[in-house]
Parts: sequence; structure tokens; C-alpha cells
Amino acid sequence: MKKIAVFTSGGDAPGMNACIRAVVRTAIHEGLEVVGIMRGYQGMVEGDLVPMAKHSVSNIINQGGTILRSARSEDFRTAAGRRRAYENLQRSGIDGVVAIGGDGTFTGASVFMSEYPDVKFVGCPGTIDNDLYGTDFTIGYDTAINTAMEAIDKIKDTANAHDRLFFIEVMGRDAGFIALSTGIATGAEAILVPETSTSLDDLIHTLEDGYQHKKNASIVIVAEGDDAGGAFQIAEAVKKRFSHYEIKVSILGHMQRGGSPTCMERVRASRMGMAAVQALLDGKFGVMIGIVNNEILHTPFDQAIKHHLDLNPEMLRMVEILS
Repeated sequence: MKKIAVFTSGGDAPGMNACIRAVVRTAIHEGLEVVGIMRGYQGMVEGDLVPMAKHSVSNIINQGGTILRSARSEDFRTAAGRRRAYENLQRSGIDGVVAIGGDGTFTGASVFMSEYPDVKFVGCPGTIDNDLYGTDFTIGYDTAINTAMEAIDKIKDTANAHDRLFFIEVMGRDAGFIALSTGIATGAEAILVPETSTSLDDLIHTLEDGYQHKKNASIVIVAEGDDAGGAFQIAEAVKKRFSHYEIKVSILGHMQRGGSPTCMERVRASRMGMAAVQALLDGKFGVMIGIVNNEILHTPFDQAIKHHLDLNPEMLRMVEILS
């Protein structure tokens, strides 16, 4: 293997730049040429490749977002688009690719490798949702929950000052990891996640109990994919049956994707980027790099895509006990 490429795909996540930096500098250290593919699979289809040197990744480890940018690619979903992508990689002499993204990114890599097995892919898990099997934490998750926690703490200050009930919606269309962690960390009265069925009766009972125990304000954390609807819909339903507090709604939205990555995020992303290059050199392809119990783990793409992490039942029980 003489030349590799690196790209980011899907939703951006803090720490992606740290991972890019590690891939580039590890590759150069090992005597490889390295290029960056702009805008994910779309850039691969269009041949938007840029040479990368050590200085190309200077001073990016602390930056959120991704210097390689990211984009959805309908072209790559077609056989013709993937053929164009392959021809661009071949023309540039690329033997291996490090893909930083989520399950959609790895699905695309798996399909591509089945059609063009001479190009080898290794993945690094970049998603704030922390829902990929094969790693304790994904790149972006730690920063996202700290960003959300800081915002919720500030909202809680004003809730306490005005006897308010806040429904705060965090990201998590299919997974409730962000909601669960931030809810526990901020002392939320209830946490609503996609993995469990939401009962409005139980929620009202919890809020009534808090009111009876002289709580002057309450916080409910709602993952955007909760089965009872988003924060606005749930707040409207509760308002009809619970009038003790003034009810407000806050949607944290895309602020959770941005910001400077935390220390642990930078270290974790750097370890994964180094390990991805080493996997390519060692002939380990079609795998996602993860860290489990502080050890590097290689999980085949099909397992990382097929299986998803489950919420820790002990943490779900914590919510009931500590609220």
C-alpha cells in the first residue's frame, strides 16, 4: 500500500478534524502518500481530491466541524456513480481509504468494496449519537453531551427563577444516548427516549409527585425521536393536564454538533485515526475501528451496521431513583 485517502461523511461531529489529523500524520510517518476527499462520497464521485501534507492539518485538532466537509450523495447510491468514484480513486493511485462517519458511511463502503474489492476501506465511528456497535464511545459524543449539558444547566437556572417546567429537546432520532446522559447529569425529572415507550400518564404522575415535594421547577429531556412526538407536541399534551408550572420548550438543535472537541474527544479520535492507518497496513479491511475497555477493537462493517448499542438499563433505573 502506497497511497491512501481520508474523508468524512454524514453528519459532522466534533473530533472529526482530530481524526483527520491523525490519519494524515500517521500515513506520512509510515511513508504513505495521503489525499483528502472533499464532501464525502460526493467528492469521491466528482474527483474532488486534494493532496495532504503534515502542514495541511496544522492547528485543526481543536476545531469542530470537518475541514474536508461533508455531504449527502445521491450519485453514490447508483452503480454509475460508484463506478465514477472508483475510476477517480484508480486514477489517483489510491489503494486504501479511511472513512470517518456513521452507519450510512459504512454501508456505502461495504457496497463499494463488494463491487471493487481492490480498494480497501477502514472506518472510524464519527457520530454524536453514540449508537454504533463495536466501540464504547463514538467520535463527537462526549463533546455533544457536554455542550447539551451546559445549555440545559443555563435553562435550569431560569426555570428555577420563574417556577417553570421546561421540555428540552436534544438530538437523537433513533437513539437516546444524548438524552439519557444529559438528563442524568442535569437532574431532569424525566427523560424520554426512542428506545422506550412514553406514557403521558406516567409523565404526569412524575411531575405531580415533584410538585407535591415542593419542587419549584422541573426539566424534562426529550430525544427528538421519542415515540410520543417532539418536545412541542409533548408539552402541549402535558399543558392540558398539568397547570402547576408555566410550560416552556427549548430545542437545542444543531448547537450539539458544533464547538471545540473535549480533551477526551481529541485523544479518542487521534487513537482511532492512527489505528485506522495501521489496520490498512496490516491488511485488515472492511472494519470499523473502535475502543472498548480502552483497547482498540476491529469490528466488521456488517456487524457495526447491523447491531446497535442498547441503553444501559442501570442508567434508565437511575432516572427513576434520582429524579
